[in-house]
Amino acid sequence: MSLTTTPTAGSPESGSPESRIPAPSAGVMRDVYLLDPSWTYLNHGSFGACPRPVFEAYQRLQMELERQPVEFLVREYEARLDAARQRLADYIGAEVSGLVFVPNTTTGVNTVARALELHDGDEVLLTDQEYGGCVYAWEAVARATGARLVTVPLPSPLVDPAEVVAALAAAATDRTRVVFFSHLAAVTGAVLPAAEICHWARDRSILSVVDGAHVPGQLPLDLAVVGPDAYIGNCHKWLCAPKGSAFCWVSEPLRDVVQPLVVSWGAAPGTSFAQRHGWRGTYDPAAVLSVPAAISFTERHSWPAVAARGRGLAAGFVAAVAERFGGSPLYQPGSAWHAQLASAPVPWSGSPDELQRRLREDFRIEVPVHAWSGRTLVRASFAAYNDVRHTERLTTALASVL
Repeated sequence: MSLTTTPTAGSPESGSPESRIPAPSAGVMRDVYLLDPSWTYLNHGSFGACPRPVFEAYQRLQMELERQPVEFLVREYEARLDAARQRLADYIGAEVSGLVFVPNTTTGVNTVARALELHDGDEVLLTDQEYGGCVYAWEAVARATGARLVTVPLPSPLVDPAEVVAALAAAATDRTRVVFFSHLAAVTGAVLPAAEICHWARDRSILSVVDGAHVPGQLPLDLAVVGPDAYIGNCHKWLCAPKGSAFCWVSEPLRDVVQPLVVSWGAAPGTSFAQRHGWRGTYDPAAVLSVPAAISFTERHSWPAVAARGRGLAAGFVAAVAERFGGSPLYQPGSAWHAQLASAPVPWSGSPDELQRRLREDFRIEVPVHAWSGRTLVRASFAAYNDVRHTERLTTALASVL
């Protein structure tokens, strides 16, 4: 079974040696994080949460910066940045020469989208499960270039990975230049067949740009296997690095095409892709330089087993909501179409914001609620610090409100 090419790769294989190493208990992990313990926090997917050891490493870097700013930024920064890039490149199976840090996935998507040479009548395929902020970025590019966005509805419920590729293939024409899709969709929580889509696009000479915001730290990732032209992901979500740490990776043919949004000293003649994107003016690089500490934290805490436990909790949540309230799940609970983040439809006809407010104010539950494809979805994230009691609190609260 491939860990990166099909939806059966939603989590580590249950029989793999890594997943058999016991995960630290959720109770132990709650003490490691800085979250307010009086809340039921089921929204790790929005902004992540940084554990104490990683946050302390981040603060030490900030202190170093403030004590010797010239030494840090002028004499040490580039070497430290290169070391952090190499650590991350090894972690995600990427060529380090194509990997740069960005503040967040939205910035990375904008960087790539605005750099592509699109013309009037060119087409960009997107699925109907994309993150709204990134859709707006592509709409801005379409307005500037005359390109056309084509939104492709995916099968529902999700059953066969081949049907996802077939839906995109049916929408493609000889004017299709780019396919943009989420490896793990933010609203629905669906794990899409990234490698199959990228390989199909390559065979059609279509550029593949992947929103991997939720993947690092949640799903196994090997970019050499996935084979995208560009892949953008967050480190501050499931990898638990500080806020403001994300990456943008592009394949070799795009490294002279994709220019930084902010042009500064790195853009001198003869500089490399990494150098051009490495310096955007004075900023605090402590968040991205803390990424190696975040990777080390996950390695010390049996992250494959943590991910397997979270995936089991997500499956239980989807199944419990379907049993209690009826309705058709977006995917089979326990299948690899979802990972630690899963969305379940609920019978709510009012505003999603109102349901989210009720859960927050009446029950101290932090969980997002979205409107999607005519349904109201409750999206729950199950991180290292969550356990089955959090699922029970959420379903009980939903029963009270609904």
